[in-house]
Amino acid sequence: MITVEQPELSIVVPIYNEAESISHLLDAITDAVKATQFSYEIVCVDDGSTDGSTELLTQIASQRTDLKAVILRRNYGQTPAMAAGFEYARGKVIITLDGDLQNDPADIPLLLAKLNEGYDLVSGWRQNRQDAALTRLLPSKIANWLIGKVTGVRIHDYGCSLKAYRAELVADMNLYGELHRFLPALAYIEGARITEIPVHHHARRYGKSKYGLGRTIRVVMDLFTVFFMKKFLTRPMHVFGFLGLISLTLGVLMGLYLTVLKLILQQSIGDRPLLILSALLVITGVQLFCFGLLAELLMRTYHESQQRPIYRVREVVEAGNRE
Repeated sequence: MITVEQPELSIVVPIYNEAESISHLLDAITDAVKATQFSYEIVCVDDGSTDGSTELLTQIASQRTDLKAVILRRNYGQTPAMAAGFEYARGKVIITLDGDLQNDPADIPLLLAKLNEGYDLVSGWRQNRQDAALTRLLPSKIANWLIGKVTGVRIHDYGCSLKAYRAELVADMNLYGELHRFLPALAYIEGARITEIPVHHHARRYGKSKYGLGRTIRVVMDLFTVFFMKKFLTRPMHVFGFLGLISLTLGVLMGLYLTVLKLILQQSIGDRPLLILSALLVITGVQLFCFGLLAELLMRTYHESQQRPIYRVREVVEAGNRE
């Protein structure tokens, strides 16, 4: 139960139109967490539900001291709901899971045991998923493979919401778009130690899935964001400057070639497409350099204004002191 002190566990659950599942879910979470003997809190974030979930959560939260209901003003999406849950969670360890009863709260002790082996993030792996093969399983397998290739973080199941985090790791991560799916990759950027364990997965009992093709497209777009963050977050000039250098070099070489044709060989170059391409490449190269400089300034401003160092310290060890 929650005390005035910091709880050891925070269970964060985004909720969107899951009125039929809420009571069953809270009971299952309570049974699983009480077995660990840890102090805990449950943080349910209602993401603009329209089926009565908001009213039900409000009612239950007014009666239970271990439940905190965070009611968002409208439907923002799973990533903002997850970010709100992280913001209001006070636990030393944060557990996340979906509100549709497909994740099994009974797996929480397994995540905690693995986390205590020295990891910063433990991700669930739904080895036996109870979802439709063509509409959910196949796209998920392709997405997991693609995300692993692009980010370099090879886990089997990025889409599993059942995860355990150390609170200090979550505090270092800012979520936008559909980035909740990429939390292991974002954690890797912060230098986290990551692993995964098999967890149970159940077929949906109530309601309907909120996933669709539009979400898949947004995930692909965010994948490019994560790739850029992983490779060039603190050195954007390296990518823009490199591309600008290539473009500028090609444009100048083409321009020199055309100059030779005009001045030495006395050939007409005014009607050659190569002239337009040369000018375009030079202009593009200059613009890319400018983008790189602006990005460098923006990143410096960001890190300095947020007082965020460009490194993360795991621990400091010295004689007579360890922190």
